[in-house]
Amino acid sequence: MAALTSSTIAVIVLSQASIPIARQIVNTFPNATLYGLEHRTHGADRAFTQFGETVRELFSQGTAIVGICAAGILIRTVAPLLNNKWQEPPVLAIAEDGSAVVPLLGGLQGVNDLARQIAAIFEVAPAITTSGDIRFRTALLAPPKEYRLLNPDDAKTFLADLLAGATVKIEGDAPWLVESQLPIAPDARLTIKITEQGDGSAEPKGSAGRADCLVYQRTSIKRLAIVGTGPGSAEWMSPQVKEVLRSATDWIGYQTYLNLVEPLRTAQRLHVFDNREELERAALALDLAAEGRSVVMVSSGDPGIYAMAAAVFEVLERDQKPDWSAIDLQVCPGISAMQAAAAQVGAPLGHDFCAISLSDILKPWETIADRIAAAAQADFAIAFYNPVSKTRTWQLEKAKALLLNSRSPDTPIVLARNLGRPGQQTQVKKLGDLAIDDADMRTVILIGSSKTRVIDRADGGVWVYTPRRYD
Repeated sequence: MAALTSSTIAVIVLSQASIPIARQIVNTFPNATLYGLEHRTHGADRAFTQFGETVRELFSQGTAIVGICAAGILIRTVAPLLNNKWQEPPVLAIAEDGSAVVPLLGGLQGVNDLARQIAAIFEVAPAITTSGDIRFRTALLAPPKEYRLLNPDDAKTFLADLLAGATVKIEGDAPWLVESQLPIAPDARLTIKITEQGDGSAEPKGSAGRADCLVYQRTSIKRLAIVGTGPGSAEWMSPQVKEVLRSATDWIGYQTYLNLVEPLRTAQRLHVFDNREELERAALALDLAAEGRSVVMVSSGDPGIYAMAAAVFEVLERDQKPDWSAIDLQVCPGISAMQAAAAQVGAPLGHDFCAISLSDILKPWETIADRIAAAAQADFAIAFYNPVSKTRTWQLEKAKALLLNSRSPDTPIVLARNLGRPGQQTQVKKLGDLAIDDADMRTVILIGSSKTRVIDRADGGVWVYTPRRYD
């Protein structure tokens, strides 16, 4: 499938009845903006007064257009601008109730892929009419952005031969074609060839002027994305993270974290590390990206909270390799363990809170103890990460003692283990009842403040929350 090349998406509505459908689309794509017709809609991100002028301006800027309206009005609006199919951004028409998703323009810019993603939101089939896309589940004229088709003029004959029943062989690394339905055969007459940047040679045409080869050049990407997958469940992983993972050439991470994203893997190369080799992981990720690859550093939870984002920046500052200066570095957030734990029981972090790791591998226990005492005295709700391990058990008992200097033993606490994974457990206890055996390295512990409340639920459980106001 073709990758969406537009950096932004405009979802356009003409009536208030279309807002709910439009908002579902906008909430799925981080780069989407909801445009509403002034005086006819409210709650949009941006208002407009002239439909035609707004759509044509966005189209000219290369913005993907998703109209919750009739297909005809979109086609007539952009018709004067249609002069180059290679550059036209995606244009789609969506039924007001989400029952139809119709890609209209932008087949070479990923419109069919975008249509599939939007259709999945509403659990309908997209109205895709492109023969090659339907037959082969890929768009050969629109490769991912890290590849460039060197001989597009030969593509028409090449595709016609494929549709007529010819087979094709692939020479080189083409990960985006792994899940396609191309009729691949080792002795095929047609060839898809992948070259590296700097090798622009295309194969000659076959006899009678027939194009027997499509040549793609892999450009130098030099990209490193540090992503957070969330605690474990796929439904907690953001669309941004999923897209970055799918489009990468290399994944780096601890085996447990790579297992969480394995269902998204196609042809990505795996680089597996022990969980304590953070700086080595970071250095390899930067080196691979500097070589021109699209690398994803995989963390669970949020990558900026006790995870790999800080390690990458630490190595970046420490080594200062000139080759790393050109890397496109990106941090993609994820749901943190403390957020997921809080959501299981209500809102225990509903007022001021802090997070403290009990691991003394990277900082001395004296520093940890000082921070626990200060947070307890200041009446913060506290999230404890890394409470115990196989070789480190005494810190949790010490932390409990420090808390009891300022907190009542009746203070509510939440213990959440294996969040979003098989064997997930969540329990609510009192601080005075906390024991070492309650936790392991897969447990996050939330300590309530003096104002944190517990209320009974109809099913026999409890809700835990910290009021927004301190009286």
